[in-house]
Amino acid sequence: MSDVEEAVTRAHHDEWARVVASLTRRFGDLDIAEEAAAEAFATAVERWPADGVPPNPGAWLTTTAVRKAIDRIRRENKRDDKHKEAQMVYDNTPPEPLGAIDDDRLRLIFTCCHPALAMEARVALTLRMLGGLTVPEIARAFLVRETTVEQRITRAKAKIKAARIPYRVPAAEDLPARVSGVLAVLYLVFNEGYLATGPDTDPVRHDLTAEAIRLTRLIRALLPEDGEVAGLLALMLLTEARRTARVSASGELVTLDEQDRGAWDKALIAEGHRLVRERLAAAGVAPGRYQILAAINAVHTSARDIRDTDWSQVVALYDQLVHLDSSPIIALNRAIAVAELDGPEVALAAVDRLEDKLAGYHAYHATRADLLRRLGQSQQSRAAYDKAIELAGNTAQTANLTRRRDQLR
Repeated sequence: MSDVEEAVTRAHHDEWARVVASLTRRFGDLDIAEEAAAEAFATAVERWPADGVPPNPGAWLTTTAVRKAIDRIRRENKRDDKHKEAQMVYDNTPPEPLGAIDDDRLRLIFTCCHPALAMEARVALTLRMLGGLTVPEIARAFLVRETTVEQRITRAKAKIKAARIPYRVPAAEDLPARVSGVLAVLYLVFNEGYLATGPDTDPVRHDLTAEAIRLTRLIRALLPEDGEVAGLLALMLLTEARRTARVSASGELVTLDEQDRGAWDKALIAEGHRLVRERLAAAGVAPGRYQILAAINAVHTSARDIRDTDWSQVVALYDQLVHLDSSPIIALNRAIAVAELDGPEVALAAVDRLEDKLAGYHAYHATRADLLRRLGQSQQSRAAYDKAIELAGNTAQTANLTRRRDQLR
């Protein structure tokens, strides 16, 4: 890759969200902002090799995108609405009242993740408008058709326009609830990369985990005092640190107890631990869901060996988490920790109580299979492994479960 190509790629990575957000604020239209930003980057690809990379790529791209947007508005308003066009060109309209925080990109995040939009639409719109991913890239990431992604984005934009969803940061009293909605979108993106749900894709999608981390870092920079933002970033970093150890050379998922801990990314672990310590030191502030999940991961990544894990601390953290999130998946994960502390028989009783809620979840059956194996109940364990294999989401999971089942006597 040439120096100019690298500069364009770096500018797209660093400036896309800023350019789109700036244009959205100025023109009040996501379609215009997206199209003009894309045209500006296409112009950079054409002109920078001949003209050289500008000293301030972001400013150059924003200026170029503004001109592209104005050209489009002029074309669309050729026969009428000249006054509106003049306002767009000269930007004489009074500034919109600001919310709790003033940043164009933060406004864009809250617009893309507005609760009036379906979750699938929020994810697609966020990855397109903030991440700069193309429609084909988003379609590949979530194993859906490009036309489906296009429709989600188009309908989301139409809903924003029709419902007059404001392009602004929520008021201070609404901010916590709205931030949690944004974090839910980013966590969903990260989880799809952490362990892809489809059988016909890589089991671990670094492109998605990296994008989720990048966007969470952006929100962290914009909301540095928000504990749950810090917690989610720490959770992502501590999970991503184990990525290279999670799939074997043969394509099998490697569970935590079998991973090569020497292959974990020490820098990401150190950063994640630092964020967790900072949140624990925040006096008088009760930790939220993501902060507790990050703390659990900090315990796991602090142990040099699975046998060194402080399981009593893990169970205590899950006990805290259950008060915030009583979902059956949290209860299942707590039972896995209980098995290490109190034995598989106690854990199995807790797991069996979740059958009605988790019968269609592969991890429920995989957990039962492992506990039954440890109790010497091979026949029942095999049946549970068979059910887990049937429900497994991708080939790496299937390979791991099949090997464990086949190791039964």
